[in-house]
Amino acid sequence: MDPNLVYWKNEGQTFISRLQIWVNLLNPTTLLCSDTEIQKAHKSLGHYEKRKENVNALTLSLSSVHADSGNVVPLVFRPPALLPVAAPLVVASLLQHSSVKPALFWQFLLQVYNAGFNYANRNCSSDRQNEKMSLKQLVLITGTVSFTTCSGALPQIFIKQLGVRSAAVQSFLRSIVPIHLSAALAFFSVLTIRSEELETGIQVFDSNGNSVGISKAAGHKAVKESALSRAALLGVTAAVPSMLVLLFQGTRPFKRNSLLIAPLRHTSAVVVFGLMIPVSFSLFPQLGTINREALEEKLQAVTSEGHLFYHRGL
Repeated sequence: MDPNLVYWKNEGQTFISRLQIWVNLLNPTTLLCSDTEIQKAHKSLGHYEKRKENVNALTLSLSSVHADSGNVVPLVFRPPALLPVAAPLVVASLLQHSSVKPALFWQFLLQVYNAGFNYANRNCSSDRQNEKMSLKQLVLITGTVSFTTCSGALPQIFIKQLGVRSAAVQSFLRSIVPIHLSAALAFFSVLTIRSEELETGIQVFDSNGNSVGISKAAGHKAVKESALSRAALLGVTAAVPSMLVLLFQGTRPFKRNSLLIAPLRHTSAVVVFGLMIPVSFSLFPQLGTINREALEEKLQAVTSEGHLFYHRGL
C-alpha cells in the first residue's frame, strides 16, 4: 500500500479530522515545489512514526502524488490548484450573460477543467500497466465535456431561443435553475469520466495493506462518493450567492445602487467555493471501507476480514 494510503488509513477517521487535514493540504505554496522535490518527499516517507515527524514531506506527498500510480499529479490538477484555477471559471460560468456565446465559452472552460481534474485524481489501480489514455476514454471525456457545456448554458439558451421577457421567469432560469444544474452536471462528470472504475473495478486492501484483488463493488462506492462530494461543492457554490442576492436586493443600499449586486454575487461565489473545497473533500474518507459481504464472491473467498479498504480518489 502506498505511503499516502497508509497515512489515510491511520488518520482522518472523522469528518472534523479530515477537514483539518485538507485545510493544511490545500496550501497553494506547495505548487511552487518541483516534481523532483515532490518525488523525493514521497520516497522519504518510511515508517508511520517517521511520517508523522516529517510533516513537510508528508504534506507535499499527500497534496501532489497520486496514491495509486505514485506519479506526481499534473500541476493544474493538484488539489491545491483547484481554488486558484477553478474559482474564476466558476464565477464566470455563474454570470448572467447577455447572450449564448459567452455562456457556452465559460461553461466549456469550466467543464474541460472539471473533466481533467476528475481524470487526474481518479482511482487508477486497475490500469497501472496501461498509463496511456485509451481511445474509448478520450471519446468519453470529449462527449462529457460537450454535453455538460451545452447543458450548463441551457438557461441562457432558453431565454434567447424562446424569447423569454418575463422578469420572474428570467430570474428563475438565471438564479434557481443553475443551482440544480451545477450539482447535477458535477455529479454526471465524475460518474462518466470515472466510468472505467465501474466497469473494471478498483483495488481493495486488507487491514495489513495487502492487495486482495479488484472489486467492481468498491469501484461503484468510490465513484458514487466522489460524485456526491463534487455535486455538493458546485451545488452549494451556486446556491449561496443566489440566496444572498435574493436576501439583500430588497434592502435600502442595494435598491439605491443596483451595481452592488454583482460584486456581492462574485465575491460570495469565490468565498463559498474556497470554503467548500476542503468540506467536500472531507465528506467521505480518502481511504474508504467496504464490508466483506458487499464484495464479489471470489474476493470473499480469499479473505476472512469483516471489511476491506479502497482508495476513493477525488
